Amino acid sequence: MPRGRSTSYPKVPIVIAFATSNRSNAKHKVKVIRNRTIDDLIDCNYIIPGISAKAVIKEVGMGEIFIERYKKKYGI
Repeated sequence: MPRGRSTSYPKVPIVIAFATSNRSNAKHKVKVIRNRTIDDLIDCNYIIPGISAKAVIKEVGMGEIFIERYKKKYGI
């Protein structure tokens, strides 16, 4: 019997709101990741596909509600 947390727990969509750079006029974008867990994304060594290394992550949320909330907040 394996110890620790199993990898079969439900994977809720993770929504990331980020700016493309650290400039004040940088474009804001929203990325939805459905096939990873929040633990994978918070890990500092994990590279998120579709988000560049110089991007500034503004907010991270879990669930479908955050897609519309971040789109409305950042005017996307």
